[in-house]
Order: sequence, then C-alpha cells, then structure tokens
Amino acid sequence: MKLLITGGCGFIGSNFIHYILKKYSNYEIVNLDALTYAGNLENLKELENDSRYEFIKGDITDEKLVNKLVKKSDIIVHFAAESHVDRSILSSGDFIKTNINGTHILLEAVKSASRRNGNKRFHHISTDEVFGSLKPKSPAFNENTPYDPRSPYSASKAASDHLVRAYFHTYDLPITISNCSNNYGRYQFPEKLIPLFVTNLIEGKKIPVYGDGGNIRDWLHVEDHCRAIDEIIHNGKIGETYCVGGNSEKTNMEITRAILKIMGKKNREIEYIKDRPGHDRRYAIDFSKIKKELGWEPKISFEDGMRETVEWYKNNKKWWRSIKSGKYQEYYKEQYGSPE
Repeated sequence: MKLLITGGCGFIGSNFIHYILKKYSNYEIVNLDALTYAGNLENLKELENDSRYEFIKGDITDEKLVNKLVKKSDIIVHFAAESHVDRSILSSGDFIKTNINGTHILLEAVKSASRRNGNKRFHHISTDEVFGSLKPKSPAFNENTPYDPRSPYSASKAASDHLVRAYFHTYDLPITISNCSNNYGRYQFPEKLIPLFVTNLIEGKKIPVYGDGGNIRDWLHVEDHCRAIDEIIHNGKIGETYCVGGNSEKTNMEITRAILKIMGKKNREIEYIKDRPGHDRRYAIDFSKIKKELGWEPKISFEDGMRETVEWYKNNKKWWRSIKSGKYQEYYKEQYGSPE
C-alpha cells in the first residue's frame, strides 16, 4: 500500500507518518510538503534512511506535481492546510489558496487518476471550527451540525469540506472526511496554546491568555487522532464524515492552570491580553458515530497526555528554540513581544 500524505512535515501529519510506518511494515509513504512556516523536516529526521519513506518538497497547488504523485498512490491523506486562526485574521490570502484551491487541485487529480487506474481513496482532514461556536449548554458538534464558520481560517476549511463532498456526490469519488477537536502533543508548532505556554514558561516568560480565559475547547491527543484516521481510511464508509473528539472539554484557564501545576509555576506568570476578533466561545465533539461504527474512542487521558507533552518540550528545547529564533521570530515578536 502506498500513501500520499500532504502536509506531512506539520504537527499532525508528521505524527501520522510515524504512526503508520511503525504499525504497517509493508506500507510506503510519500510526503508532499511545501515547508511553509509550520512545516519542519526535523519532525521526520529519524525516517530519512527508511526506504519506505520519501519526502518531496512541493506545493499542493502545483497541478503537474500533484497529478504525478496521485497517480502513483493508493490512498491520499490530505493534511496540508494553513491552520492558525490569528494568522487568517491578519492575512487570509494564503488560506484561500492552500485550503480551497489546493484541495480542489488534489480532488481533480484524484478524479483523473481514478478514471484511468481505478479508484484512489481520498481522506480529508478538517476541523471542528467549521461548525462555529457552541453555547455553554448546547449539545456537542456532530456530523449533522450545520456549518457556521466564524474566521477566514474556518471558512476556508468549510469550503474545502464542501468541495470534497461535492466530488463524492458528483463524481462518485471514494472520499471520507474527519472533523477533529483541538490536538496537542509532540511536534506542535509553538504558536499554538499548549506549546506556546510551555515553552514560554521554560524561557521565563509570561503566558498570554486571551480575554477572561473562559473559552472552551475539547482536547484530543495527537496519537489518538492518528488512530482514528487509521480506522477511517481502512474501515470507514465511503462518502461519510466522522467527528473525532477527545472527551476532554477544558477552558483555556483550566489548560493554563494544568500547565502551571505540572511545571511548578504560579498564577503570576499569566498575562491577560485583549481577546481576538471572532473568538468562538466553545467547541465540543460528539464522537459517538466513529465509536459505534469503527470502535474508536480516545485512550490517552488529558492528565497523562499533558504530562507527556510538557516533558517532550522540556526534553526537546533545540527543536522549538530553533523555530522561535528562526522563521517564527517575526510573527512571535508581533504577537507577544521578543522571544529573546
């Protein structure tokens, strides 16, 4: 089996590549990644000499390259995306290009290759943010929740989801979609909440909390997410969407205090900052469908996952310091002040 992974040098994509090659000895992976700011070859450095793994630097909007790679693949797992809400608010153009146009080019390539060489299985990685914001006592998002995106990022992901479904209904393309909650774990880019807070505390800096810290998210360990994708691409029903959640709703303040406790720090390390525009108040995922149909449910508790994650960032300072001092530096300075 040969998999084409788009965006495999990013956080979730790189974890998925490690997971698949560890589990399936006879699988081969081609990783197509443009190495934009969040793509990091260091995430997959230990696989450089693995004959089952090949990295290709390229963009999913490169139609010729995409067509070539899709033809040689059995399964395409589409992670590649611009994914940070704050960045989409500052400048949305790259989100439209990558998340919508890039997905369209991939779908066209899959459609073309399927006509000539049999069906190419396509799985699209999406987000719970396409559903908008939940009220405190509202039921969790599920596969039938109407879309209500609130940021340029979530709007671009919603558009790509609709494109994928349209290609199933119009061209009978063998697709599946998964909408996941907030992931955390190793290799997560340090602009995201958990790695940002952990690395700031290691460096003796304050941790920036938006507004009152009451925004609620459901947290999913990245390894649990990788297991879910594995189940979906092998056993999921064609044309279906699966919501993947961590069964762990936490306010940002609860996350903050958990990190402070694990790292032996006090509340004085918190710095409250102005809330961002369009900041959704609550996300939560109902994963009963994937549990019922595929037997999947999260295995890693929030407490165990957080301790493991904090330890990873403590033990891999070279990885994230090179990011903060390099291509991430200008953005980091703009948002939170100098990382030095």
